Amino acid sequence: MVKILISADMEGATGVTWPADVQPGAPEWERCRSMFTSDVNAAVLGFFDGGADEVLVNEAHSTMRNLLLEQLDDRAQMLTGRHKSLSMVEGVQHGDVDGIAFVGYHGGAGMEGVLAHTYLANSITGVWVDGERASEGLLNARVVAEYGVPVVLVTGDDVTCEDALGYAPEALKVAVKDHVSRYAAVCRTPARTAADIRAAAEEAARLAVRHEPHRAGPFTVALEFDAEHLAMSATVVPGVEQTGERKVAYTSATMYEGIRTFKAVTTIVSAAVEENYG
Repeated sequence: MVKILISADMEGATGVTWPADVQPGAPEWERCRSMFTSDVNAAVLGFFDGGADEVLVNEAHSTMRNLLLEQLDDRAQMLTGRHKSLSMVEGVQHGDVDGIAFVGYHGGAGMEGVLAHTYLANSITGVWVDGERASEGLLNARVVAEYGVPVVLVTGDDVTCEDALGYAPEALKVAVKDHVSRYAAVCRTPARTAADIRAAAEEAARLAVRHEPHRAGPFTVALEFDAEHLAMSATVVPGVEQTGERKVAYTSATMYEGIRTFKAVTTIVSAAVEENYG
């Protein structure tokens, strides 16, 4: 039995270039949901083509209620909605996942890339794990490694694919668009990207082989914000210390603990942002 988990984010989906494209409720979001679903469904189809027996799609964007279930292959299942113990990679912890795909991913805070950010769209200006700048892809790859699950496929813009070379060198990569600026890209059509993703997923299925859990901790995670009061607010989370005017850091024994602390920090910080002054 081969089981694939798809972690599906939206900023790296086909055709997405603008904040309104990914903001639930906006007219642009309604239009882009279909292209997002097309990318995910192409991965589902490809994994089944490659011999997968089970595919679980974990919604990982914003409200986690963006994908159109009715467009997915009937053999797949979808985990949708908030809240989840492991957020974007929920489901990997149960010991039955053989490989994970990061579909619709994007560059990290402070990097180039279409709609690049790490968890919070603007307030976080940089994240580092043990001194290495971290995207959501890198953070999640560190988490799934602790469960012995390889990252087998990454899709997004070309910057995302380049970033993935660092944290998942063996994974198949599919660029659905080429970065021009934070809000512009040269995009392929949904028909073309669906074909490319399906072909890559079929090949990636052979990489879905669980290995020994990789426990490389402890991990030191550092965050930089765009305002001093956000760093101060983050320190209400136990273990988080202010290390600079706009910076905090914490150390976790495992990345499981690290990502949960990260989520707590981002929740506190997002609540500290004021509408006009940030």
